[in-house]
Amino acid sequence: MTSTLLSCAELAARDLRESLIVDCRFELADTARGERDYRAGHIPGAVYAHLDRDLSSPNPSLGRHPLPSAAQFAHTLAGWGWQPGRPIVAYDDANGAHAARLWWMLRVAGVHAETAVLDGGWAAWRAAGLPLSQTTGHDSAPLTPMDFDPRQIVYQDELRTLLELPDTLLLDARAAPRYHGENEPIDRVGGHVPGARNRPFSNNLEHGIHKSPSRLKQEFDALLGGRSPRNVVHMCGSGVTACSNLLAMEHAGLHGSRLFAPSWSGWIADPSRPIRQGVQP
Repeated sequence: MTSTLLSCAELAARDLRESLIVDCRFELADTARGERDYRAGHIPGAVYAHLDRDLSSPNPSLGRHPLPSAAQFAHTLAGWGWQPGRPIVAYDDANGAHAARLWWMLRVAGVHAETAVLDGGWAAWRAAGLPLSQTTGHDSAPLTPMDFDPRQIVYQDELRTLLELPDTLLLDARAAPRYHGENEPIDRVGGHVPGARNRPFSNNLEHGIHKSPSRLKQEFDALLGGRSPRNVVHMCGSGVTACSNLLAMEHAGLHGSRLFAPSWSGWIADPSRPIRQGVQP
């Protein structure tokens, strides 16, 4: 089982009942739409993960999508019917952005070897004419206690310290207009953390499918400039799409980068923190 990306053909060739398939469709402008779409049709056997309810837990000081506690996440997984040894495949209709959030959370919880994102997601599955279902019932499983690895998560104070080190590379996965502060449709102010570089997560894809590992490696190596992947910290608006850049680096064999979980929305929660607008440094 791959630990990064799985093609629709590879998933379709498996017994779908053996994997926990998780539908992560979500839309910020209509937070109920993803679940409605799931009920209207999904990959057979899939359960639904709501970004706000299942993959986040409210805490305004930590941004728009703070992580739930490890205990909350363990209960969510048990409710979906997951138990150790059962592979997990996540998908969405947003170029893998929301599915990558679940993928990353599972890695931080120590189950990354059994987890993958469906490359191309819902659009690719439907385009291939593969089976659909409207059945939503599923069995729960015994609770498996887990902890998040704090070494893989960066918060505001640590980020300030890291940015003083020349080897740190902070990569912002938002679209360029949001990074530059030219257009901010979600957060109270636009711009970026001083020192951050822009790598829109959409750059990882071509026609809705991820670029090859070799091409992704070449592109990220150019950004790293000789740095170790372990010196890379990813961010975005709320700690969701940044996971797509982390996924792409792992798929390219560049292991060990981390996530600034509060991301931009958490950074600007304190108005005293510096921001920059315009071109990247």
